[in-house]
Amino acid sequence: MDDGTLTPRQAADELGVTVRTVQRWVAAGRLPARRVGGRLRLSRSSLAAMRAEGAAVAGRPLRRLLIANRGEIAVRVARTAAAMGVEVVAIHTREDRPPTGVDRTFQVPSYLDAEAVVAAAVEAGAEAVHPGYGFLAENPAFVHAVTAAGLRWVGPPADAIAAMGDKAAARTTAAAHGVAVLPGYDGPDQDDATLIAAAHRIGLPLLVKPSAGGGGKGMHLVRGADELPDALAAARREAERAFGDARLILERLLDGARHVEVQVLFDAEGAGVHLGERDCSAQRRNQKIVEEAPGPAVDAALRERMGQAALQVARAVGYVSAGTVEFLLDDAGQFYFLEMNTRLQVEHPVTEAVTGRDLVADQLRIAAGEPLGFTQRAVQLSGHAVEARLYAEDAENGFLPATGSVVHLRWPEGVRVDTALRPGDEVTDRYDPMLAKLIAHGRSRAEALERLTAALGETEVLGVRTNLRFLRWLLDQPVMRGGEMRTDTVGAMALPAPPSPSDAAWRAVAAAAVAGGLAPDGAWGGGWRLNQTPSLRLEHGGETRSVVVARDPTSAIDLPLASVPTTRTLHLGVEGQSLEFRLADAPTVEEAALRASVIGQEGAVLAAPMPGRVIAVRVAEGATVGEREPVVILEAMKMEHAVLSPLAGRVARLAVVEGQQVQRGDVLAEVSA
Repeated sequence: MDDGTLTPRQAADELGVTVRTVQRWVAAGRLPARRVGGRLRLSRSSLAAMRAEGAAVAGRPLRRLLIANRGEIAVRVARTAAAMGVEVVAIHTREDRPPTGVDRTFQVPSYLDAEAVVAAAVEAGAEAVHPGYGFLAENPAFVHAVTAAGLRWVGPPADAIAAMGDKAAARTTAAAHGVAVLPGYDGPDQDDATLIAAAHRIGLPLLVKPSAGGGGKGMHLVRGADELPDALAAARREAERAFGDARLILERLLDGARHVEVQVLFDAEGAGVHLGERDCSAQRRNQKIVEEAPGPAVDAALRERMGQAALQVARAVGYVSAGTVEFLLDDAGQFYFLEMNTRLQVEHPVTEAVTGRDLVADQLRIAAGEPLGFTQRAVQLSGHAVEARLYAEDAENGFLPATGSVVHLRWPEGVRVDTALRPGDEVTDRYDPMLAKLIAHGRSRAEALERLTAALGETEVLGVRTNLRFLRWLLDQPVMRGGEMRTDTVGAMALPAPPSPSDAAWRAVAAAAVAGGLAPDGAWGGGWRLNQTPSLRLEHGGETRSVVVARDPTSAIDLPLASVPTTRTLHLGVEGQSLEFRLADAPTVEEAALRASVIGQEGAVLAAPMPGRVIAVRVAEGATVGEREPVVILEAMKMEHAVLSPLAGRVARLAVVEGQQVQRGDVLAEVSA
């Protein structure tokens, strides 16, 4: 008998929200409810008030926005919001500098502390929350917390995020709507025996991927059956740490594929368009480096097919706001669903450049309840755009993360630069290593590439190692110029050797040290002697030199150079890479003896290649190890890096324990032959 009351599930269905959202509204007193026989019941008439409240909120333009993020995306969102007349509130941690271009800031314990972020938004009187990307951007529970607090969420519904955030469920959804997926395994049984049996059915090579993951974290390539057990174990560990979910999926590797993604945009009424594609095939370690729009291998017919497939997948989960559907594309023009990113993408500026749209403005208008306002026919692509990501990483050393203090910056003119980086900023291993994005637009692909190449040539970053030198090199390679990049291209390329400072560069550093007053008396090799040329002892990359100090200032070379007096360090830009020089003390007898004894040993000292945390020590002191056998496993940026023994021998000393934090260059172990 219908008594006019509803269960939480029935109320959720009528309001178009989740049961958890209804429960939050009840707990907050926003939705009246009573218990009948121990069960929660809601009055049907009370739903009308909730609908009216939602309509009233959706119909108002935004006046105050909280950005739940940091770095360049916080600055980028703030720029558009301010231009729209929206007051901007930002958050930051105690260790982080507040972003520029905002009206008010709040300190939070962590960017992952959903409760603190929502509390800051409520205290600030914000009406909406923009999540940016990363952190809580694709966390359904955070969406519920935001909406339960009476705030608008600038993004898709929680249910859509959950549906696409589970990679196994996303594959099933895409296949059910006629979009091709690669052969794989996405079942609930997660034991090794089941996954190994599935791998044999799928065939090698294949990828092991976290079901709840994204951004390349926890992804492992398996080409041989003997590699599978270790790949499964490592992927589970990384998935649990990064996403709190150890479930895995397996997917057949499509060798030589292009990574092409389609930007979609939907309003709350279900009207949607696609804004063309981006090619993101230039990748290293499953992370994107260079993106462009439109894709060099996509013609109008293929664009329409991929666009319609993307819209179909998005509609299937009731998508709202900006989102990206990613595909792998083969040379025959066949494409396969990869995943959907339910947020703004890092590479969204190239789409903005060729469509003339501001995707953040679109997101804010949609969150305010406005209709999309244009149709697919109105979407026109103009010219070509290319984006390069500037990372804090050592490209010449396996793209390992780098840290340091920024002592000098110079950005180019004539291109778009999205960044929050400022001189004095400390780059740590706590966050994503991306420092900036440089975006160039041209009438043709060739023109866009030329403009980006010139812009990278003008860019200077000192104090922390970056991939700037690598980006300059990559953009000049024939495979990039010809539009033939594939997802595995960078991994197969012979990368340039690390930059080596010339004799003139050493002299320039010495001259700068003297001119800047960095050289104390003890640093002089031989001191100032009558009728003798003064010299300075400098150390770089394990090499120590006594460098003659030029008395003629015109002999110095024209390279970016900055000094840090408190640490007796100078940073020199060589071919775009920041090289570190230190003032070395005069050698002592003890140092010389120690150096001689080390050189005389037949063994190796294993040093940390980057800052990070020791998560595993694979051998015991005194144990034997084989050549290229893992000795210590480090974690940085939620990804694992194995430190291998360069020779077969005995572990003479272990210098670290599990859980220990290390810096680049710290000794981890010693191996004797």
